[in-house]
Amino acid sequence: MTPPRHVLFLCTGNAARSIMAEAYLNSAGKGRFVAHCAGSHPQGRVNPFARELLAGHGMDTTGLSSKSWDEFARAGAPTMDFVITVCDQAAGEVCPFWPGRPVTAHWGVNDPAKVEGGDEDKRKAFARAFAELSRRIDRLLAVPVASLDPAAAAKTLTDIARGVAAEWTP
Repeated sequence: MTPPRHVLFLCTGNAARSIMAEAYLNSAGKGRFVAHCAGSHPQGRVNPFARELLAGHGMDTTGLSSKSWDEFARAGAPTMDFVITVCDQAAGEVCPFWPGRPVTAHWGVNDPAKVEGGDEDKRKAFARAFAELSRRIDRLLAVPVASLDPAAAAKTLTDIARGVAAEWTP
């Protein structure tokens, strides 16, 4: 049996998109993936709309927290196989050195926390962001990542972000 792949989702504030991606991949990819998330400038709290949405989908939100990406660049941190930015701002920042040379990709998703309006408008924005992230993660789950070399994995992650249906061969 192949050991699980570690995935780090990054966003600037680490309060919504990266939190939702971590929770969804940990739920849907049990045994195959271990997801983590962090931010360059973490807000220090999980957005309540993200927590509500995840709980509404039956996902455990215990232990979800907004934390700095520096935690994953330190000695003793899990070695990442993949590092995926989910916001454009984090994608443009200089990231720390990630031990293990993970494959990196950018999966830009609009920030639901920036939506103005009432609570229902915000819930709809969070639902749209979650749907986009979960579709991409579902595509990742369909890939035999254990058989991909780093270049093929990078192309696959980029294709997933673009919505391209790649043909995978085990």
